[in-house]
Amino acid sequence: MKTIVLLFIFLISSGLNFVFSQQKIETKKVPSTLSKHGITIQDDYAWLENTTEKEVADWVTLQNNISEEKLSELVRNYNFSFKIKDYDYLSTNGLPTKKGKYFYNTYRVEKNKPSVLYYRESLNDLGKPLVDPFDVYKDANVVLSGYFPSKNTKYLAFKISPNGSDRQEIKFKDFANKKYLDDVLTDVKFSNVAWNGDRGIFYKKNSNKEFFEKDSTYQLYYHKIGDIQSKDQLVFDTSKSKANFIFFTKQNKLFVVETSEDETTKNYYYTTIENEQFQFNNFIKDDKTNLNLLNIINDKCYFSDEKYPWGNVSYFDINNRAESTVLIPQVYSHLLIGTTFLENYIICKYNNMGKYYMSVYDYTGKFIRKFEAPHNMDFQIRFYDEKTNDLFVTFYSYTISSLNYKLNITTGANDIYFNDFIQPKPTLFPFNYFETKTITYKSRDNKDIPIVIIHKKGIELNGNNPTLLRAYGGFGSISSPNYDTGLLHFLEKGGVYAFAQVRGGGEKGKNWHKEGKRLKKINSINDFVDAAEFLIREKYTNPNKLAINGGSHGGLVVGAAMTLRPDLFKVVISEMGRLDMASLEKYTSGIHHFDEYGNPNNKEEFQSMLSYSPYHTIKEDVNYPTCLIITSENDDRVPPFQSYKFTARLQNRAAQKNPIFLKVNKVAGHSGNISSYEKRVKQQSEFYSFIWEYLNN
Repeated sequence: MKTIVLLFIFLISSGLNFVFSQQKIETKKVPSTLSKHGITIQDDYAWLENTTEKEVADWVTLQNNISEEKLSELVRNYNFSFKIKDYDYLSTNGLPTKKGKYFYNTYRVEKNKPSVLYYRESLNDLGKPLVDPFDVYKDANVVLSGYFPSKNTKYLAFKISPNGSDRQEIKFKDFANKKYLDDVLTDVKFSNVAWNGDRGIFYKKNSNKEFFEKDSTYQLYYHKIGDIQSKDQLVFDTSKSKANFIFFTKQNKLFVVETSEDETTKNYYYTTIENEQFQFNNFIKDDKTNLNLLNIINDKCYFSDEKYPWGNVSYFDINNRAESTVLIPQVYSHLLIGTTFLENYIICKYNNMGKYYMSVYDYTGKFIRKFEAPHNMDFQIRFYDEKTNDLFVTFYSYTISSLNYKLNITTGANDIYFNDFIQPKPTLFPFNYFETKTITYKSRDNKDIPIVIIHKKGIELNGNNPTLLRAYGGFGSISSPNYDTGLLHFLEKGGVYAFAQVRGGGEKGKNWHKEGKRLKKINSINDFVDAAEFLIREKYTNPNKLAINGGSHGGLVVGAAMTLRPDLFKVVISEMGRLDMASLEKYTSGIHHFDEYGNPNNKEEFQSMLSYSPYHTIKEDVNYPTCLIITSENDDRVPPFQSYKFTARLQNRAAQKNPIFLKVNKVAGHSGNISSYEKRVKQQSEFYSFIWEYLNN
């Protein structure tokens, strides 16, 4: 408390209008209004959007000091930090990924520095360091966010986020002499890297002048190895139309898929690239079928479309879009999650109510065989050995770390894989120590909503179990298990974990997404509230033992659920949440998400957005649950001041008795503090210690 008192004296002497008692900070109100469609909205905390102002910075510092003091106290009180490190050490690692000639892994070499990229020439080699971000930048906050070997593995392009934001840099390394090139590409955003052989790369460039202004990533450039960036060639530009686009190279062609600003039509282009004279052919014009392009092989376009909402694989010739053939039909109620195209096989990954498997087909659509995941685990296909017909796969779950397997497509043999450097370890817990089930509950409009529930086997479900309920529920995103050693300890201590697969996500196909977007976005929030009521009704927990959490779109879901039904929850943790829907089009990437949330220029859709916007649905006379609002100062996807304003309004009400904490990650972006192992452990320890404290006291 001494630190807080000193800060308080400093701030008062600086003339700032901040007053607080214990964890409660009273923030000044500066009345302002927003008028749209004849609707006037009062916003007393819009001044917090001016993040470059010293007064805002001082406000953030005060909030952070109070939060850090409390979180540090809780971490000291509980053993999550020790257990996370212990369990991490005892957990197994997945197989490397093969790209081109080599195998790649990232390793945490030093706990306080960024991960280092290693490569192997063969699977049984000792890995060699290839890219050390700290060595390049001399900064422990940088993050390696992607790496892309050229066609013949002559060069490696790698992406770095210097400050955690989505605005990144691309650098290069020469494989032959292991030297970093002088080439540096800046202002790269929302971009992959596509090689033109070994000669150069295509990338998207951002032209924003202000950090949080509306996104302006509308240009595709070509960079030739050895050139300075100012010489890069502009090859595709949607600055006038404001259309978004993706791009990739296949064989000797560059493909661009352009989505109109209103997200109703798509145009598909290609150009040959070997001569570096880029003349685009618009081979599909104004397509409204919203097909999902899976791959292009020998001018044959493989895709899935909305006719088959559970997922299919069809194809058409690049010169004849009108005629298409269904190669692999949809399997009703079995969700096609992903497709892997090998030289002779297509591998389809499916999920059916928490049970994962892969089906192998040839290019005539003939079924070859099926491999089921052990212990209902999820999996990633790492690489394929054409000589032996072996598929190397890593399986994992919420509670089981990596199990590496070798699956033979010809014989169906499946064996756990080890070598000199990927060695066996005993499991942390027996495979049946925790019970994981995917069941359904009924929504208020009688829909069957899937929910994953995990707890220690044999635990007494007496309605008094500390429970963590999560959701995401947007953009058709398909949830998958995330192995989390902090969650392991939470479960070991008697906690219950639940993940609600609410509408707006993609867990039940494309129609599941449609039922939770735009004017139907409220379904995502209502489904989440109904999940909480289900857990309480079925005696997993009670309102005094229930914590909820979500990030980004999930932050919106939990924030809206809290303002809608505060009586259901004891603890709320919103991370990088989109909490102010009235400002959707004003900042960063919001202009790209009208199809998800609604177009604020349409009165009905704007009114719908306001009806669930967490910032705007806070009531003056309600004591909301204990909150930890987490954001990052360099989050240029969902601006941090949405969390600032939400926090200020919650704190600044006489009815609010439960504490409201704001934590702002420094030198970090939308993914939080992930630049080093120590930061990740600290982040996890604070999260679970906070939940455990307020659910048990």
